[in-house]
Amino acid sequence: MKTGTDLKRREGWMERLIEGHKRFLAEVFPARRDQFKLLAEMQAPEWLFITCSDSRVVPDLILGTGPGDLFITRNAGNVVPMTGQDVDGVTATIEYAVEVLKVRHAILCGHSDCGALKAALDRKGLEKLPKARRWLSHVEGAFAHRQPVNPADGEHAELASLIRGNVVAQWLNLKAQPSVARAVVEGRLTVHGWYYDILSGRIERWDEEMRRFLPLVG
Repeated sequence: MKTGTDLKRREGWMERLIEGHKRFLAEVFPARRDQFKLLAEMQAPEWLFITCSDSRVVPDLILGTGPGDLFITRNAGNVVPMTGQDVDGVTATIEYAVEVLKVRHAILCGHSDCGALKAALDRKGLEKLPKARRWLSHVEGAFAHRQPVNPADGEHAELASLIRGNVVAQWLNLKAQPSVARAVVEGRLTVHGWYYDILSGRIERWDEEMRRFLPLVG
């Protein structure tokens, strides 16, 4: 049973969003009115960005991008499903980005402390989450591409090695999508695999030739 305090707390949470929107209308939108006028009629993003639903991953903040720059699709575990002829929102979004928007780069970005990969390691507590349990079948490929344990990851090194493995697995799935494979062969698309570390704020990129992750910067 909800108490008056619970209801007030929930109203307070919504008020924070409303206040944020007020600041956007008063301060941000007026200064960028011309940009939004253009965006209201069309979009021409250069990058398709596939990442996790995790609230701690904020692409525009991490990369310094803004409205109209990234075409983003998100799901638990930054998955690119490989399910034969089935249709899903992720692969439909990829197809649209590549064939219609003509993005030049497709980025598959995983992150540290990923809940989906935690669950893949230890499936306790999934009894009441049947859909999540089924979704985890899409990250099984991570185990085949597990990366060497990095001592710098400390107590979370085992998990981090699996998360990086999932980046590789989903990157391969992305490259195997028909629209992506065709665009790569035609030289109009480059596909990237990234790992974002929340604690340090740094990104690592998957180097296919060296078969390991390297710093994106430096």
